[in-house]
Amino acid sequence: MLIFLFFFLVVFVLPKFWLNSAMKSNDKELEDMPFNAGEFGQLILKENNLEGVKIEETSLVDHYDLTERTVRVQTGRLSKKSLTSLAIVCHEIGHAIQHKEEYAPLVKRTNIVERTQWLSKIGGVFLYSGLPLILATGSFGLIKICLILVLLSVLLGVFIHMITLDVEIDASFNRAMPILKEKIPSEYHAQCKNVLKAAAFTYVVGALTSFLSLRYIWLLLSRVR
Repeated sequence: MLIFLFFFLVVFVLPKFWLNSAMKSNDKELEDMPFNAGEFGQLILKENNLEGVKIEETSLVDHYDLTERTVRVQTGRLSKKSLTSLAIVCHEIGHAIQHKEEYAPLVKRTNIVERTQWLSKIGGVFLYSGLPLILATGSFGLIKICLILVLLSVLLGVFIHMITLDVEIDASFNRAMPILKEKIPSEYHAQCKNVLKAAAFTYVVGALTSFLSLRYIWLLLSRVR
């Protein structure tokens, strides 16, 4: 039990604490910054010939929508002159640059997600709705089929997270960081890099969560006779 608690603390709690801390500590307004995140984003789009890409706010997580060619950042970010807002917008535009250049891992991830959405949806339905009902019936055959489908869904999620990590690291350090170094005063570069690390490694936590789910489902499956 103590080992599990230690693992949970080190793998999940501390990384999430670091991610939130990196974002919040660099989210202060900088009055000397010549542009807010929205203006900065439009400048980057223009300089990279991304006229068809839009930037808008969302109540969801920061992301780039490939289908609609839209950079979406959390509400309130575009009007701020904070390093967090500037770095996040730059990171998401990094994905738009990847899209324009047909960056192979991004294309691969998109194709896999599009072709396997059905499995992810089925796995999610069985995990959160179907599995408890099937367990209640006591039918070991149905339980095994259900667990195998969930296992395949989680394995797919782990694989996608691994590809996504490559995509995120590239967007942060090969796309966004060179732009930030060119446009942002040098005294802020270290903080920008810290925010970009947080933006990229959010998916490490996601991958670890998938691994934990994988272990749990495997234990369940091994106990079903």
